[in-house]
Amino acid sequence: MNKIRLKILGISQGNVSSSYTLILEEANGERKLPIIIGVLEAQAIAISLEKIVPVRPMTHDLFKSLADAFGLILKEVVIVRLHEGIFYSNLVVFDGKMIQEIDARTSDAIALSLRFNCPIYATEEVMKDAGISIKSSDIQEEIEEEEKMKEADEDIEESMQDILQGMKEVSSAALIRLKKMLQDAINEEDYIKAARLRDAIKKIEENTQSNENQPDI
Repeated sequence: MNKIRLKILGISQGNVSSSYTLILEEANGERKLPIIIGVLEAQAIAISLEKIVPVRPMTHDLFKSLADAFGLILKEVVIVRLHEGIFYSNLVVFDGKMIQEIDARTSDAIALSLRFNCPIYATEEVMKDAGISIKSSDIQEEIEEEEKMKEADEDIEESMQDILQGMKEVSSAALIRLKKMLQDAINEEDYIKAARLRDAIKKIEENTQSNENQPDI
């Protein structure tokens, strides 16, 4: 498995109060990997990034304490695949004798990696599917300023709703339009919009492929 080392670039607030975007980037490259996460997950990651010690241990801190007590070491975190807009990750754990891989939500895996100070990886397949190549020297400044994100175009919402409601077909013209919007979002360095467009396109393509594989009745 070809793994790409990643590092955390930052967390940016989304255009709704319940969502944030975690932005990872290649340690030795230019591709970025935006991942939509919830408020609690963003808080768990931010607390560790800022070296804040909570009054009482949070869930990920408790996991770290339990692991230390029983001699478990988190060797690395690997984002292994992207399916229907959801990232899947494995915790690679060593108990002193053998290594085991444990399925985990990506947001939890990242939060744990910070507490164990272990590396984060993604497969090359994930980076090809979801990575965004952007040459930029001021992305960190943009994240720190937390500029108000633009509202997604109605085409994004309509396409995502079409899929959720089980529509069988999405026109090729709509897909082309979404891909153009994705490129525009990348050029404008609008990571929230780019991530949503990427996920919408992925769902449409997977939905279309699934329908094509169904036998005619």
